[in-house]
This record gives sequence, C-alpha cells and structure tokens, in this order.
Amino acid sequence: MGGLTLWTYDWVPEGAPPRGFVRDLRLRWACEEAGLAYEVRTVPFEGRATNHLARQPFGQVPFLDDAGLQIFESGAGLLHLARKSEALMPPDSTGQAETLQWTIAALNSIEMVSVPWWFLTISGAADNPLTGWMGQRLGQLEEVLAARDWLAAGHFTVADLLMADVLRVPQVRAFGERPASEAYVARLTDRPAFRKAQADQMRLFAAADAARAGNAAG
Repeated sequence: MGGLTLWTYDWVPEGAPPRGFVRDLRLRWACEEAGLAYEVRTVPFEGRATNHLARQPFGQVPFLDDAGLQIFESGAGLLHLARKSEALMPPDSTGQAETLQWTIAALNSIEMVSVPWWFLTISGAADNPLTGWMGQRLGQLEEVLAARDWLAAGHFTVADLLMADVLRVPQVRAFGERPASEAYVARLTDRPAFRKAQADQMRLFAAADAARAGNAAG
C-alpha cells in the first residue's frame, strides 16, 4: 500500500473520549499543516479490545501506515510525520532538539497528569487527589507560555500541535486562571488545519451515526 493511511475507529459513542478529541485528530491536523496527502481508514469500535491487536497491541487508535511502515501511538506518529515537513519540525539540530523535548513534555509532563485528573473528575470524585499536581504542572507551563508565543524554534511546530491538543480538553482548559495558556489554545485551535481536521473527524462519526440509525430502522 502506498501513501499515508491514518486508522481510527469507525464510530465512537458520545462520551469519553468525546467526539472531536479522539486522537487520530492529532495525525489529521499534522498532515493538514504539512500538506501531506492521506486517507483515513477505520476499524470497528465494537470489539476494539481485540480486533486490531496486530497493528496496535493495546487495542487503541490511532495508528499510521506509511507505505507499509506501521506506527502506533499518536506521539510516535506525530514525530514520524514531523520528519517529513519543515512545517512541523525545523531542519536544524537545535530546533529539532527543542521540538522533541517539548513534544515529549506534552505527553510526559502534562498529559500524564491531565488525563488521570480528568478521569477522576468526570467519575464524580469529591476530592481529586491529583488536583494539586495538576495545578503545579499547569502553573509551570503558564509561566512558559506567558513568555513566548511558541514552545520551540520560535515558530509553530508539532510540539505546539500536541501541547494544544492536550490543553484543549474543556475541563483542563477551564482549570484555574491561566490567561496565557487560554490565549495559546485559542490561537492554535483557530488554525485552518486544526479546524479542517476536527470537522473531518466529526463528519466521519456523524456519517456512522446515520448508518447505524438506518440499520436499526431497517
């Protein structure tokens, strides 16, 4: 198979993760920013725990096929795509190192706190034990974003794409008074590439809703 293929679920219910936040959006967004042609293919949501383990050993999405090279985990897919385009990662070694460190920071310093905090929050926990840690990490990031427009290399990179996607979760976005972070997320999610990627994902799931409704009626 030639070219880029992004794999996601054929449908997801309303809920967790919310539509518009399934992580194939990260790869869609990156391809749109870089002008990389791609197609989207799907695996069934039903049976997802076991129906695509050969490509994704944890039964998750997204995963990426690049002319036969298969990659799972959204962060790994993003870094693979970033090597294809200076729109996502600069060519110089210093810029690449900065981009890499902030990409990993989005996954390892921010998302590793925000995701479990979010799950505990939506579960209705009266006293979320991760709130203090969450506040500390987001406060530290707020100081960084108050001092610069971009995380790495002085311009948009895949690190900004990923960090904005981590921060844009509504409960995370609403956490505390963080004007620099809010301005950053608003600016990043107003980019045409993001808006197209999100609309395309929502269109996929809406079409699946219609198909499921038709099957139920028939």
